[in-house]
Amino acid sequence: MTPRDALEHLWMLAHPHDSAATHQAAFDTVDIEGDDPGLPSVFRIGTLAAASIGAAGLAAARLHRLRGGPEQRVGIDVRRALAAFRSERYLSVDGGAPFELRHPVTGYFETRDDRWIQLHANFAHHLHGILRVLGCGERRDDVAHAIRTHWDGAALDEALAQAGLCAALVRTPREWAALEQAQAVASLPLLEIERIGDGDDGAPLPRHGARPLDGVRVLDLTRIIAGPVAGRVLAHHGADVLLVNGPHLPNIAPLVIDNGRGKRSATLDLREAQDRAQLHALVRDADVFLQGYRPGALAAHGFAPEMLARERPGIVCVSICAYSHRGPWRERRGFDSLVQSASGIVWAESVAAAHGGVMPATEADASTGASVCKPFDALRPLPCQALDHATGYLAAYGAMVALARRAQEGGSWHVRVSLAQTGRWLQTMGTLAQGQRVPDVCAQDLADCFEEMDTPFGRVRAVASAERLERTPAFYARPSVPIGTDAPHWAARSGPREAG
Repeated sequence: MTPRDALEHLWMLAHPHDSAATHQAAFDTVDIEGDDPGLPSVFRIGTLAAASIGAAGLAAARLHRLRGGPEQRVGIDVRRALAAFRSERYLSVDGGAPFELRHPVTGYFETRDDRWIQLHANFAHHLHGILRVLGCGERRDDVAHAIRTHWDGAALDEALAQAGLCAALVRTPREWAALEQAQAVASLPLLEIERIGDGDDGAPLPRHGARPLDGVRVLDLTRIIAGPVAGRVLAHHGADVLLVNGPHLPNIAPLVIDNGRGKRSATLDLREAQDRAQLHALVRDADVFLQGYRPGALAAHGFAPEMLARERPGIVCVSICAYSHRGPWRERRGFDSLVQSASGIVWAESVAAAHGGVMPATEADASTGASVCKPFDALRPLPCQALDHATGYLAAYGAMVALARRAQEGGSWHVRVSLAQTGRWLQTMGTLAQGQRVPDVCAQDLADCFEEMDTPFGRVRAVASAERLERTPAFYARPSVPIGTDAPHWAARSGPREAG
């Protein structure tokens, strides 16, 4: 599958009723440069990056055309797309070194039955919960000894999941495919765009904005990477994005800086009735409600998509989660790296590394005489958080497609994506037999992909927007700011809105 093949698949998936001629007219406006492998991986992550970013750019261009703007070309370069997929790796403040984002206990550990399990302990409450389950000290060596001595892999995976903690057994693709959760994911499309409310034919886009999303208000209730990337994409196409965090919820400072570009930032505590009322007030004037909580988590507070559609007809709700909204793992906590481990992606990369960077033809060929589940001595994930970034761009893409449908048909809409669905799509693209043998890319190789901006954190160097729109180039109108800098209120809209 080439980047263009993947982009065309994404466009047709979200526009199933368009004619072949209409599809072709959209495709003819897109220029794509480059191909895989762009980073050392057996997976087609360059294709994933170019397609997801390109689809978001094409959707933005289409929205601008719907509101009276001119036709324009959209360009995407695989090299720049992959730089965007590693944006947190290249972030620098005041010329300092890149940030270390992982706690020492986050990583892979050998189990008593010669399996591997990955722990995710970047948040203090997750770390302390893992240590309680293991009954050990907090040094990495303490954790490794406890797991190697007392725990089989599957048992520990289940115990940590039951405790609401973040971990994943490293499975083969075949093991993953046999699980009920994998089958649930396989039953879903890559992204869902569902109409959840009728009425409100008077919720069109503003007319004649200078940028595709000028005047569009986005509530961003997300943290870490996937959801914040989605909000950041909407911001760099002109949306007014208000990030709303709970004051008690943990964040990772470099990710706040990288993914907060273009956004304002407020705090509301949804455990408090007054703050819930304030969020409801914001919803009533919002166009997009973007959230990354586990499925059903916001419903108890009155913010389920169907509730929001009744409260604010015409709203576009976007839901992002780890393992999808179906199956026994739908409420399981997860991150990009854990989904890679659970679904066989890490296993495939690790096997290829153990075979000199060449991917064996089958799982059976990967066995070195030991357990097929551990035919390697070291673990190797993807060279970037590809599932996070792609899911973020797909969420933004879905939001813009839904806004276009709202402008044309009315109604309220719900967009759903997950890391596991994105991972499955990546796996269906096939592998590159010698993909790991290409050289890695460092920041010095990407100097033309960076931009700098003065922020409250200092002088920030970060990866610039990867998609190129001929007439409405993507950019960040605001610097990133510390969590809670702004009041939880909308700024005044600029320019007239189209009458219903």
